[in-house]
Amino acid sequence: MAARTGFIYKDALNEPWGQQICDRVTALNLPVEELSGNRLSGLRGETEQETYKIAKRTLAVVIAPPSQFRLSPIPPSADWQFHLAQGCPAHCQYCYLAGSLQGPPVIRAYANLPEILDNLAKYESSHQDTTFEVSCYTDPLGIEHLTGSLAECIRYFGQRDRAQLRWVSKFAAVESLLELPHNGHTRCRASVNINLIAKTLEGGTAPVKDRLQALRRLALPRPEGGGYPVGLVIAPIMAIADWREQYEGLFAEIETVFDFECDLTFELISHRFTPKSKDVLQGWYPNSKLDWSEENRSVKRNKFGGIKYVYESDTMKQLRQFFEGEIARRFRRSRLLYWT
Repeated sequence: MAARTGFIYKDALNEPWGQQICDRVTALNLPVEELSGNRLSGLRGETEQETYKIAKRTLAVVIAPPSQFRLSPIPPSADWQFHLAQGCPAHCQYCYLAGSLQGPPVIRAYANLPEILDNLAKYESSHQDTTFEVSCYTDPLGIEHLTGSLAECIRYFGQRDRAQLRWVSKFAAVESLLELPHNGHTRCRASVNINLIAKTLEGGTAPVKDRLQALRRLALPRPEGGGYPVGLVIAPIMAIADWREQYEGLFAEIETVFDFECDLTFELISHRFTPKSKDVLQGWYPNSKLDWSEENRSVKRNKFGGIKYVYESDTMKQLRQFFEGEIARRFRRSRLLYWT
């Protein structure tokens, strides 16, 4: 992430972890402004695109609000979600966060991370493993060089008996994570797609081949013990004109990279969007080549009355059969966790 400016809120200055983030940012010769209060202003540009660009290059170190300590379930990904930050440095033109974040998409890193981690114990089950997803509102690896927060989460979960951490990324800088005492309690996942989608719709991210090699490094056994459990999130799966041939190529590449025995899972997510996310993303990326047409989509409603547009049933059936078949044929020792 190329941060335009770093800001640290007044209250965040009193948190040792907040000060640690500040020190990491300044060590990279990036500017950090200590604010006299707990409010960030001056981020609006003359157009929506200018505001987006300013916000995406801005890191704010803040205190996680009380709402962050009331965890929500996040099926099928995990039992619970928690957050070390909100906002992401990537520029994905289909971004699932677009309809969720309030205001300009500034990256807000939480200064009270130790308190956030301490809060997780009350959500752990005493008789079975409990999974916690930390990638719902940020790409934790994409900001790790600035925060160090992902490594701290991995260390914490490495000491727990029945708690499992899950994170996913489109970045590849994993060197700082390789020697951590994870004890098999963290599953590292890479979000991957065909190159046509990654190169045109996932701006600012690592190439897919680099993401796969990074995940391989995490999975490989090390002198002091086994590698991490790993996973591949193929998302968003898009039914473009030659999707079978394109995704066959992706699976062949994955098969080449993971030519050794490891704990490997797959998660499959088809492309979908809400009216709100479509509106926001078309404002951020007015020249996007992403197909936003609703004519070939079905409407899916949630229990709160909200709607999202998903592929029609025939298309979904063809996609699912193909992906499940490829995984069963090529990766017999892997596990497919879900299709959605």
